[in-house]
This record gives sequence, C-alpha cells and structure tokens, in this order.
Amino acid sequence: MVGTTLSEIRAHIEQLASESGDYYIACSRTRERPVPAAGKRFDDRATARSAARATEQYRTALRRYDPQVPYYDLIVCQELESLRTERSDNQGCGGYQTLSEPVLNGSSLDLACPERVEFCHRVAAAVFETLSDFEFETVETAVMDAYFELAESIDNPDDLCLCLLEGIATELDSRLEPAKQGQVLTEAATRVGPTDISHKPLSVTLNALEERGLLGSHTCSPWSLHPNKGARSVVVQLSEYELTPQRGRLPVLPIAIELYRRRPSHPPASIRVVEQNNSWQATFVFAETAEPNGLATAPITANQ
Repeated sequence: MVGTTLSEIRAHIEQLASESGDYYIACSRTRERPVPAAGKRFDDRATARSAARATEQYRTALRRYDPQVPYYDLIVCQELESLRTERSDNQGCGGYQTLSEPVLNGSSLDLACPERVEFCHRVAAAVFETLSDFEFETVETAVMDAYFELAESIDNPDDLCLCLLEGIATELDSRLEPAKQGQVLTEAATRVGPTDISHKPLSVTLNALEERGLLGSHTCSPWSLHPNKGARSVVVQLSEYELTPQRGRLPVLPIAIELYRRRPSHPPASIRVVEQNNSWQATFVFAETAEPNGLATAPITANQ
C-alpha cells in the first residue's frame, strides 16, 4: 500500500513518472490510457508495473464510493523515442501483466489537454473523499450517480472531465448550504495537494487555470476596498472559461478550490458573474468574517 487516499496514490504515481520514459500504461482492449496514469511515462517496465499496481489501488479506493465501478484490463507498453512520431496500436506492447482497471471511455489514446484532465480528476477525487469523511451521504451519492451517468454517455476524456466538475459543482450548490460548502472546499483543497501559499492568490490561481487549459485569459481591474465591511473586491474579465452554465449558475468550483489552496486563511467570501460578449465578468469578494456564498457555482446576474 502506498497511501490510503486518492490524492496520496496520485502523488505516488507522479513520483514514479519520468518525462523521458519509454513505458506507459494502457488498456489492452480499448487502448485508452487510464487516469491517474494518463499522460505519464516511466523509465522502465518494473516502474511502470508499480504504477499500474498503484492505479489498481486507486480504483479499489474509488470503489468505496460505488461498488459498480467497471473493470478494464491494463498492460504496460513500451514506446521507443524513435517511434513516438509514428504511433500504432500494434507496436511496442509485450511482456505485460494483466490488471483489472477502470479507465476513461474513448477512442483515442491522446488527450487534447492532459493537464486539464489530470487537474479535473484531482479536484473531483478530493471532493469525493471529503464528502465521504464528512458523511454527507446524500450529496456523495448524487455526485457519484452524476459521475457514472456522464462516464457512460461521454466518450471524450477532455469533455468528460469538464462535465464532471460541472456536475459536482451543481450538486454541491443544490444540496449543501453555503457554510457547509465552505467546509467541504476547505478540506478538499488540502487533499488536492500541497502548494505554495501566495499573497496574490487570485492572480496565481487564474494563471494556473490558464496553464491547465481551463481558462483562455483574464484581465483584473484595480482592487476596491470596503473598510466598513472589512472586505475587498475585484472585477475580473474571464475569456474562454471552459465550464458552462448549469441551472442558471456558472460552476466556479476549480477557481474556488485553487483560491482555498493558495490562501487558506483568506478564502473568497463570494463570487458572482455577468455574461459579456462570450466571456464572463466575475466579481470576487474577500472578507474574513462573511459567510461564504456562490463558491461551487456563482449566480449569473443580468448585464446592466
């Protein structure tokens, strides 16, 4: 056993990975690469097999949430540097061990944005674990039901990871009061993984989301101070934000999670958005004493 939580297992697999490795993990039947090993390479077959076993442990842990998680067979494949530009399904595999592992459905081994897929599933896993530990069983069940409904109907891993976050954010918003949403986000942020504390958490967060393919660009206005309320706010223009409105609200779960990670002592109090010319104008309010509101999903107000 390399850890007891999904985030610990993911971290272990990342430690095993190498940017220049020739080995990777794929499903022997669908040729799909499994999360959390998607996009990862390993220096030798033994290391790749260790990563495959960790992936098995990851999926076993996931079955705590739903015993109906499907099984798939994984193999360790080798892809030489000279062949990487000429991939084919019948090259490089051999001498493998079979594992029964769930993987993302799909027809292509390559992900359009592996960093986005990895981050989305990391956030989802952190929320799953937190809901289980807090014994929010109704919400946990709703989130898992939404996940499996999406997984059965969406083949593209890039689309699935975005829809997954949209579904989770919507269930959190509709089933938990704001204070409990804040508790879930606080704990889930610690499970996503360690990061440096920043004195400019919003800028760092939005830059990170751009790097992961969830946001195209952003522009921040000057900060506004509200001394009487002990708060400050800022208006940000968000372009090419990948998550879409659900039930009249915009899922902002990945933004909120990252803000909690990067400045846990000063999390956002509220987020609200206005749609403007195919982009979003988001207002972030930070106040130490205010009850959190609009963090999993933000209310969409009319453009005035």
